[in-house]
Amino acid sequence: MKIKIINKYIIKELIKIFLIAVGSLTAVLYLDKFLFIAENIVSRGVSLLEVFSIMIYISPAYLAITIPISVLVASVATFNQFSASNEWVAMKSCHLSFIQTMRPVFIFSVFAYLLAVVIMLYALPWGNLAYKQKTYEIIKNRASINIKANTFNHDFKGLVILTKERRGQFQLKDIFIADTTNSKTPRIIIADQATIQLDREALKIRLKLHKGTIHELGNKLSAYQTINFDAYELNLGLPTTNQLEKEAMVGHRELSINLLLKQIKDFEKKGLPTYAAKVELSKKFAIPFTCLLFGLLGAPLGIYSSRGGKSGSFATSIGVIFLYYVGLIFMQNMGKSGEIDPYLSVWLPNIIIFGVIVYISYKMQKDLPFKFINLFYSVCSPFLRKRE
Repeated sequence: MKIKIINKYIIKELIKIFLIAVGSLTAVLYLDKFLFIAENIVSRGVSLLEVFSIMIYISPAYLAITIPISVLVASVATFNQFSASNEWVAMKSCHLSFIQTMRPVFIFSVFAYLLAVVIMLYALPWGNLAYKQKTYEIIKNRASINIKANTFNHDFKGLVILTKERRGQFQLKDIFIADTTNSKTPRIIIADQATIQLDREALKIRLKLHKGTIHELGNKLSAYQTINFDAYELNLGLPTTNQLEKEAMVGHRELSINLLLKQIKDFEKKGLPTYAAKVELSKKFAIPFTCLLFGLLGAPLGIYSSRGGKSGSFATSIGVIFLYYVGLIFMQNMGKSGEIDPYLSVWLPNIIIFGVIVYISYKMQKDLPFKFINLFYSVCSPFLRKRE
């Protein structure tokens, strides 16, 4: 009966700190997109509903990061508190071994792992793609096709557009374009008519010109030439489109497992490198697995970090997170370059952490001292207490 009460108490404390950590860390990460969203609210008249939908779309990308980190923070902080308030001693007095105490931590970590798996496999691809498309719709509907008759339009990067007549939303007549996208070979394009084409999948806007002439000036005056055409396509490069490509979460993260597998097969048939896709496929399983590892690693670290007080708990969490993500980035870069197996690359930090957990758990179960950890906290604890 006592064990059940203690288990419920541990899980309750873990969940409480976990939710606080997830909310706080996710809110901090939202600041990365705040300026981009605010700019669209001011300059493009984005509604509150659209802002809310954008926040929903980008949430999975942030939760994929904050959930594993929050599991570690919850585990370290909870057992740091238990040790500092002598609750850990009380649990041991109830004849609870370290392994028995870890059962509620393991249960909590499994639920966090399942949540992270759902986010990585389903919510993240959906959210990234929906975010790109929503932002594209905002740009398209409010700015990108705002070409007025008999008015010079400077909205498009490197282009000045003038049309004598506009018919409907997508048809232009008697169009003049000054193209300076390539400063070495500026061009003047004249066409009888043009059609604005929207490519939702590629997130591009194209201008299809009909029956016109291109006047192109090379590096020298003698290099001047004219080209007549019946049909010609021109990509419209908005500054906001370039920003969208940088700001939107693009790449392999928006692909589902099936799409990644299909891409790997297609690349192999074409003889193209598949390292990046394989690394991303492996990350979809490796990163959620850290929830299990961080939960089991955080408990013993929290017990020993109690010597440094709350600052010791915070410093321990930051240190583990820093080392893990530095190792993950380093290994995934090696996997993407083909220096090591791409599937194994992102699992190597997990394998190292698992080995550390086995070692620490053995020491804790046998109640053996950690000489290195004791020395570390004996040196650092005065500094940590001063910061409090």
